[in-house]
Amino acid sequence: MTSLSRLMLVFASFVVFPAATAFAEDEPKSDTRWRLFVGDHAEGVVRALDAKTGASAGTFRIDQTPALTRSDSGRTVFAVEGAAGKVATIATGIALEDHGEHADLEVTDARLLPTVLTGKKPAHVVEGSGQIAVFDDGTGDVTLLRESELLDGKMRPRVLKLGPAHHGVAVPMGDFLVVSVPDADPEKPRVGLKVVDRDGGQVGETVACPGVHGQAQSARTFVFGCKDGIVVATPAKAIGGPALTHISTAQLGEGNVSTLKGGKAMQFFLGNYGPSAVVLIEPGAEEVFRKVDLPTRRVDFALDPAKARNAYILTEDGTLHLLDVLSGKIMKSARVTEPYSMDGHWRDPRPRLAVAGDHIALTDPRHGLVRMISTETLTEDRTIPVEGTPYTIVAVGGSGVAH
Repeated sequence: MTSLSRLMLVFASFVVFPAATAFAEDEPKSDTRWRLFVGDHAEGVVRALDAKTGASAGTFRIDQTPALTRSDSGRTVFAVEGAAGKVATIATGIALEDHGEHADLEVTDARLLPTVLTGKKPAHVVEGSGQIAVFDDGTGDVTLLRESELLDGKMRPRVLKLGPAHHGVAVPMGDFLVVSVPDADPEKPRVGLKVVDRDGGQVGETVACPGVHGQAQSARTFVFGCKDGIVVATPAKAIGGPALTHISTAQLGEGNVSTLKGGKAMQFFLGNYGPSAVVLIEPGAEEVFRKVDLPTRRVDFALDPAKARNAYILTEDGTLHLLDVLSGKIMKSARVTEPYSMDGHWRDPRPRLAVAGDHIALTDPRHGLVRMISTETLTEDRTIPVEGTPYTIVAVGGSGVAH
C-alpha cells in the first residue's frame, strides 16, 4: 500500500457527516459558479465563459496569444505575453471567502485590470507563501507582488536582480526564493537551483538540476523537473532557508520530468515522463516514483482539486483517461475528440484541459469548441461554441453561500 493509500484510509476513518439541519427560509442558499478563461491561439484575446450556460462573461483584448495562469485564490488570471513584454491581469469576478464551516461566494463582472506588468520577456508566474513571482527571461529579474495589490490598484512590486538573462523560474517560499541558475553560456540550459533571501543574497549551495523546467506545489513543498531527476524544496526549519534535495529518476528509464502538477487535498505530484508516460511523485515515500505508461503520446493532463485521487490525461488519439493516483492505474478511458498528433511544432493548437467542478473543460481548437466532459463518466455533456481558435484554458470557481 502506498503512503497515499494509507493517507486516504486515515482520512476516511475520521469523516463525520453532520446531521440534517433545518434552515430558516430566509437563510442564504449555497450556490456553485464556475468561469472558464480561454486564450485564443491566433490572436490576443482571452474570453471568459460561464461554465454551466456557456454565456460570455467578457472578452478581453491584449497584444498576443497568452499563456494563462490562475492565482491560488482564483480571483486573478495572469495572461503572459512574453514576446510583447507584458503580463496582463484579469479579475475573474469569482471570490470565495473561507469562514470555517462555510465559504461566502461573491460573483461580480470579470474585468481586465489596468495594471500591466512589463519587462523584456516575462515568462513564468509562480505563487507561493502569499507572494507572486514573475520571472523575466529577458533580464533575469524577478518581480514580487501580492494579489491584493493588483485587485486594489495599489501596486508595490519589488524587483530583485538575480543574475543574467535566461529561461528561468523563481518560487517564493516564506522569506526566501528558490531560483534557477543559468549556465555560464547563456545559450545552454539551466544548470541548477539555489535559494536566495529577500535581498537576493544566496543562502547555501547551488543544487544541480540540469535543464530545470517545470515546477509545482503540493502542501508547502515544491518540486522542480530536471533532465536527470527532480529537486524537492521543503520549507525552512530555521533561518537557513528551504532545503533542496535532488532525487534521480534513472531507474525510470529514458525520459525526464519537465511539466508538473501538485495535489491539493493530498501531498503528491504528477509529472510528464517522456512523450508517452506520466510519473506519480511522493517525496518522502519508500517508493518516490511510480511511472504510468500511456497507450500513445500525451497531449495534456490535469488534476481534480475536489476528487483528490483523480487525474485526467488526454492522449493524441483523442482519448481521455482517468488515472487513480492511489493505485497508479488507469481506471477508465473514453474517446472525446478526433486525433491531435503530437508531430509538428510544440506550439501548434492542440486541446488543453481544466477541471471545473464535476466537469473537465477541454478546448477543441479545430472545431472552435470547449467540450464539457463529466468527471464521473468521461462522456460529453455539452459543448460551448467559442469564436476564433480556443487553446489555453483555466477554470475558477467553487461553491459557497451567496449573500
